[in-house]
Amino acid sequence: MSRTAGVYRNPTARDWRCEPVTGIAEFHASLPSYAPTPLVELPELARELGVGRVFVKDESARMGLPAFKALGVSYAIVRALTERLSPGAEPLPVHELRERLHGSGVTLIAATDGNHGRAVAHLAAMLGVAAEIFVPSTVTETARHAIEGEGATVRVLGAPYDEVVAAAADAAADDPDALHIQDTAWPGYHEVPQWIVDGYETLCAEADEQLAEAGAERLDLVAVPVGVGSLAQAVVRHWRSASVPDGRRQPTMLSVEPELAPTLIASLEAGEPVGVETGGTMMLGLDCGTLSELAWPILRDGVDAAVTVTEDDAARAVHDLQRLGVDAGPCGAASLAGLRALRAAEHETGDAAELLPADAVVLLLSTEGSAANPLPERYR
Repeated sequence: MSRTAGVYRNPTARDWRCEPVTGIAEFHASLPSYAPTPLVELPELARELGVGRVFVKDESARMGLPAFKALGVSYAIVRALTERLSPGAEPLPVHELRERLHGSGVTLIAATDGNHGRAVAHLAAMLGVAAEIFVPSTVTETARHAIEGEGATVRVLGAPYDEVVAAAADAAADDPDALHIQDTAWPGYHEVPQWIVDGYETLCAEADEQLAEAGAERLDLVAVPVGVGSLAQAVVRHWRSASVPDGRRQPTMLSVEPELAPTLIASLEAGEPVGVETGGTMMLGLDCGTLSELAWPILRDGVDAAVTVTEDDAARAVHDLQRLGVDAGPCGAASLAGLRALRAAEHETGDAAELLPADAVVLLLSTEGSAANPLPERYR
């Protein structure tokens, strides 16, 4: 493991393997609001970056919401509520869950930087149960109103995100009718976060099918934004569990974080999970000071390269993607900013072709649209 020109590198990651998860796409296909999100090819970015093809997985409209979170939240909530009603049973259909939950007094509780909480509130409304969402005061008024628009109660706390997560956990522990739905894991709290990670498998499976339909016979690099690490955990697990035809290599896994919240890269450099004090990045969904306990070992072993990006980098990427027809918020555009940072750093060290060969096929995960997290006024 090493870090040169701002890039953390793990040369053994491509040889690491893990077990796949199955059956998740079939679950989502059963939901009335489900449809695959677009995969958009952007030749202009491929020319800029000196690679073969660049694709963006556009999560700006996922199941009626402007971010990817509904995939993990829907699977986890249905699994958790089914387990509460019928322990050991397969996930119940949404309409049956709604009928059985009528008058139950169940409340879903979560903490959020915006997108996760809105997804929890959205699913609560779909199932006819209450939702109570805890947010730090840094969350935009637009995001708070969007959560309230789903019918949830919003609790605003003047505290860092990690403390807001702890407050939500305490509230759920004090309420026997509450169901705690959080997308990060810690000692004693693994089941729901793992189901959330499992739900993100559908995004990866969609991308595989769409790349094949686009005639992409290989995939060389996947760029994924990292907050607590749950999406990155799902992404690394998916492609590190996939078989690759003889003569081709596993794709590079590139993690991208804000310079103001470098939780993963700090942990990778330390060789163990470390908390960081975050600095109020506009990439709100990535403004996390602690990694999910479940994500850490998979990211430690399976991430090839990790970079951080500035606020200016992310803002430029937002504008460039929007100019090219992709609606992206700062978290989603971080993938492009990270790829640019990698390319610049690789040129400095003289080995750009190692991770980004001239014919590389690149997948950028754009995790949110501008409606989820608009650019601050100074960047518009």
